[in-house]
Amino acid sequence: MLHKPAPVPCVAAPPAEPEFQQALHEVESTLAPLFEKQPEYKKAFKVIQIPERLVQFRVPWENDNGEVEVNNGFRVQFNSALGPYKGGLRLHESVNLSILKFLGFEQIFKNALTGLQLGGGKGGSDFSPKQRSNGEIRRFCQSFMTELSKHIGQDTDVPAGDIGTTALEVGYMFGQYKRLRNEFTGILTGKALAWGGSLIRPEATGYGTVYYVVEMLKHMNETVKGKRTLVSGSGNVAQYAALKVIELGGTVHSLSDSRGSVINADGFTSDDVFEVQALKAKYGYLADWVKTKGDKYVYHAGARPWTLVDKVDIALPCATQNEVSGEEAKALLKAGCRVLAEGSNMGSTQEAIDVYESTLQTEKPLWYGPGKAANSGGVAVSGLEMAQNSARIQWSAADVDARLEDIMKECYRNCFEVGQKYGAGKGYPSLVTGANIAGFLKVADAMKAHGDWY
Repeated sequence: MLHKPAPVPCVAAPPAEPEFQQALHEVESTLAPLFEKQPEYKKAFKVIQIPERLVQFRVPWENDNGEVEVNNGFRVQFNSALGPYKGGLRLHESVNLSILKFLGFEQIFKNALTGLQLGGGKGGSDFSPKQRSNGEIRRFCQSFMTELSKHIGQDTDVPAGDIGTTALEVGYMFGQYKRLRNEFTGILTGKALAWGGSLIRPEATGYGTVYYVVEMLKHMNETVKGKRTLVSGSGNVAQYAALKVIELGGTVHSLSDSRGSVINADGFTSDDVFEVQALKAKYGYLADWVKTKGDKYVYHAGARPWTLVDKVDIALPCATQNEVSGEEAKALLKAGCRVLAEGSNMGSTQEAIDVYESTLQTEKPLWYGPGKAANSGGVAVSGLEMAQNSARIQWSAADVDARLEDIMKECYRNCFEVGQKYGAGKGYPSLVTGANIAGFLKVADAMKAHGDWY
């Protein structure tokens, strides 16, 4: 008689991977209502939390002094149940496997929520383009792509830009891929318009986050017009989120970077945002920019914006992970904030999310739009860029923007309806529960059909 061995517990995230552990906990905790009704999906969660493939490699390159430097390169190919792996390449000194696994795990569900046929992945390197010459960036990107090209393809894995990976870096990587493979194909997204890029791609994540907020406000019978908004960050996502809020009649009262925050009681103008855009293109800092402005622009060194104003209606974290703490969430609630939507990935700590979710039963909750839903506009337009590349055409800005808005509306509707079914809250369902369960079910059902679990 054969004896069946006891099942081995699935431990996908060792203690050395805190960001990934946090992402796993956040998703698993919200899947509890689903597991109670359909416990068989616990099997799928054990499988889905382990990447299909991890690629780690060294990236040697030569600096301007003729010296060889070396960095770590990564690609986490997490899940291909719905389509080719899709997710950005992050170039930043903080990059490590834990951060990329958390981002890749989030990307699975984010991509599922767009409704497009995209799998989830993430990659990058601990190389930072800041303070590097164009020659050094080019030599790094060429070395990086020499190895990465062995593992990607238009029907396998299509990386994109991310923090530190602008059109400049994408161009150098694309050129190296083309030399090595002798093919012109839509292997990267975030490309320049002249050779396969999409209109609205730079704006997509920031615009999409605000489009998601517009839908949240409709449930309150409100609009963005006249709303006092705090935005963190001053990079691509923050810039275009701020511009869209201003376009819709709201006011933006903060921008920030790694060194501090700038507050303007009257609100930033569009010209201010364009000035910051030019500053950040040269890797400048707000502390220097604010010196050229008037007294209305107040700089707070080492501070995030969430506790620096007395009244706020909307909060848009658009910088990096864990940028809103539990105490800062309480401060936003006290200041009257009604909507918080993440332009960044995992922008709130678990303590902050607990604060948001605890308000759902109240008359004036701080309603939370999680990043995997609210900032999915970037990957949505990346998917639209892939479609344009396949057809060898380029859609108009109005066409892409309309498609983006429709995708964000459908993403919100999906989160809302699934949140109503499984989450807490009478008039305000848990959108994080809705996002996680909706995305998870779509991916898990595809995995089951492929025989990945049964």
